[in-house]
This record gives sequence, C-alpha cells and structure tokens, in this order.
Amino acid sequence: MTRSRTTRRVFLRRTLQTGAGLAVGQNRGMAEAASQTKPSSRRRLSPNDKLNVACIGVGGRGGSNVTDVMSENIVALCDTDQHYSKKTFAKLPKAKTFHDFRVMFDKMHRQIDAVVVSTTDHMHAPAAMMAMRYGKHVYCEKPLTHDVYEARVLTKAALEHKVATQMGNQGTASSALRQGVEAIRAGVIGPVREVHVWTDRPQWPQGMARPKGSNRPPAHLKWDLWLGTAPERPYVRNKYHPFFWRGWWDFGTGALGDMGCHIANMAFMALNLTSPTSVSSENSGFDRQSFPTWSIIKYEFPARGDDPPVTWTWYDGGIHKPVKVLRKLTSLIHGEKLSGNGSILIGEKGTMYAPYNLGGRWLLLPKEKFEDFKPPAPTLPRSPGHHQEWIAACKGGPPAMSNFAYSGPLTETILLGNLATYAGKKILWDAPNCRITNCPEADAHVRREYRKGWTL
Repeated sequence: MTRSRTTRRVFLRRTLQTGAGLAVGQNRGMAEAASQTKPSSRRRLSPNDKLNVACIGVGGRGGSNVTDVMSENIVALCDTDQHYSKKTFAKLPKAKTFHDFRVMFDKMHRQIDAVVVSTTDHMHAPAAMMAMRYGKHVYCEKPLTHDVYEARVLTKAALEHKVATQMGNQGTASSALRQGVEAIRAGVIGPVREVHVWTDRPQWPQGMARPKGSNRPPAHLKWDLWLGTAPERPYVRNKYHPFFWRGWWDFGTGALGDMGCHIANMAFMALNLTSPTSVSSENSGFDRQSFPTWSIIKYEFPARGDDPPVTWTWYDGGIHKPVKVLRKLTSLIHGEKLSGNGSILIGEKGTMYAPYNLGGRWLLLPKEKFEDFKPPAPTLPRSPGHHQEWIAACKGGPPAMSNFAYSGPLTETILLGNLATYAGKKILWDAPNCRITNCPEADAHVRREYRKGWTL
C-alpha cells in the first residue's frame, strides 16, 4: 500500500495535534503545573532583529550550542561549574553570569527572548519549563527530558505558551533524513512492520555499583545546584561530574536516552509513530543505580490508520553488545558493512538501511532492486541549519521540525525503554493517561519526586 505524501502544512498540523492529543489525558497535576504561569515579557521580533539569548549549561556540549547561536545577542550564561564553563564565560565577557537559573530568570527575565538548555538530563525539564512560563522560546538538548511525565508536560506547555521550541537532535535538519522520510511515506519499500535501531554507546561507564565514600566538592563546583532535582548524595571525584553522569539513573538516561532521539528519529517520523502499547527489555542486569552495560529493548506500536503495527527493537552496548545482536543486524543489510550506529526499516517491498555515522545517508536494499530508484517529489522543506531553523521560528518563522510537539512524544517513547529496564519485565503503556498499568513500581518513575526546592 502506498503511503500518502504529506505536505509541510499537514505535517506541522499533525505534529501539533499529536502533542496536544497526547497531553489531553494527563491526570497527574498538569492543570496545577500549567497554572503557575509567569508574566510574559516576550518582544515582538522581525527576522532582522537579534534575539536576546540566555544559555543554561555552557560547558562541553553546552559550549557548542552557545557557539551555534552566537549570531544572536547572548545576554546571560548559567552554569554550576565555574571551571568547566570558563572558556565560554571568557568568550562572552559582556554576558551576565549565574550559577542558578532560577536567580537568572528572577533578575533578567525581561531582558531575555530565548533560552538554550544544555544541562545534565535530569535538569532539562525544570529549566525549560521555567523559561516557557516566562514566555521564552526554548532550545533544549536531547533527550528533551529525564522522565516521561516531564516530556508530556513540556509538550503541552509549549502549545499553551505559544513559544518556538526545538530539541537538539541535529539530524532532523539533514536533507538526507527528510528525503528518507519522504521515501518511506511514499511507499518506496512498502508497509513497514519491523524496525531495528542500534548504537555503539555507552562510551562511559555503566553497570557500576554506587561509589562509596566522598570527597569535598571543588570550590568551583556548586554541588548542591548540580544535584538539582536529584536525591542528595555525596560528591565523589570523577564518578558523576563532568561526564560520567550519563550512566547513572538519577542524572542521565543511559545509552538509549543519549542516542535514541538521534538514531530512531527518521523511523519515528517516517512511520508517523506516537506511543507504543508495550515495551520489554533484555539486558546485562540492572541494580537501579547505573544503567546496564548492554540492552535489547523491544517496542510494540499499534496500527495507525492504514499503516500496520510495528515492532521496533533497540540495541546498545558498544563492545559489550552480544554477538547474537551483531549477527542479527548483519543478516538484515544484504552484505553491506554494519555501521556503529544506525537503523533498518524492513518493508514488504524492500529495506532501508541508514548508517547514522554517514550523516543521514541511507541505502535501499537489495541494491539491484532499486537501481532505477528516483526520489519522490519533496514534501518537507529543506532546513537552513538546525539552530538556524529554531532562531527563525523564534522570529515568527515556521516551527522548527523538531519542535516539542514532535520531539516530546519521541522522547516519551525513548524513555519508556528505560522504564522497561527498571521494571525487569514487559510494561503495558496507557498513553492517554500517561501510566504503566501492570507495574506500579515502574509507574512510580514515570514522574519522579523532585528534591525539596525544585519544581516543574
């Protein structure tokens, strides 16, 4: 069956409706959260105006994001670590600097148009939500949030506050990715019932016991602010900050959270997926402290109109990945070389193989069957660049393609895999009510409890 071609206008309407629809059934305090709206001080901007941008988390990846928006007017920088962020602070001496974004908003919200959030995963949602309640446009690194509930709330808040948003899955701006989406939607490989997605991550320690002992935090690090919403624990040198936090349940989202929003992006978009009905996880073992060294996570998506159900399997583990995984994936790509990161969509008429490390390029397999392939007419616009797309949206242009109405549901889906790992069994997902129906213990982590002093 040939998939209907989707115009840009229809695509945007669908993604906005999806974001709104997924939020309708939320029954865990959303109304109360949304009512805490701050007075908006957003300026009306023309395409020629410069945004006044505040950046939260400016070391590492955050420093790269600052560089990518330096066409605009950077007015504030916020980071909990003066040493890790010193290069960015030095690069922008006129910007005011802060350790606590709550203080930054309190003092400067009238001078800010837009905010870039590049903190650790567990602090994405509080920072992004505070910005939107002040009426600020938001760019937030992937994964959009640490918790499923946070993704649901941010999706709804972006619609309510009418702000321009974007999640940092840069591949969305790739012309190759958009061409791949168009090809799948045009029915080039036929209806798709099976998807495989994998990564060579983690490239940081996982499967660790919680470290014993403690060290005095260095003077340049505001440890209590770095912990933020997470349960209090002592600082241990080189175990959490500045990079190994990704492997810990309280702070990061593991290999799945780090790479899923990148590599699974094309399949999620092309197949118009929303929410799975069930998710299961096979892994190396999980003590609910540090993520497993390897995982195989299976999602089951229901039929969508004329589109059939989809079984989507995720694999991570890098050098720890089981040999059976490598053999399985290799068997599906018709003699091509298996990339370190990638996705495979298997349709009734053929296979699309997208090696992620080739910048969004993809192959139709078997090659001899598609020798005369001609790309379908474009139905999605081509991007001026990932950050530029968001900047243009902030100034009244069309929504960025990875706006929260799209990236919120994508993040929800990715994070459900971590909840299946936590549960240790297949979880059943009630999307309208944002709850796991068969495992109360895992359901409690759909929305974690924040440490005192922090709110969503």
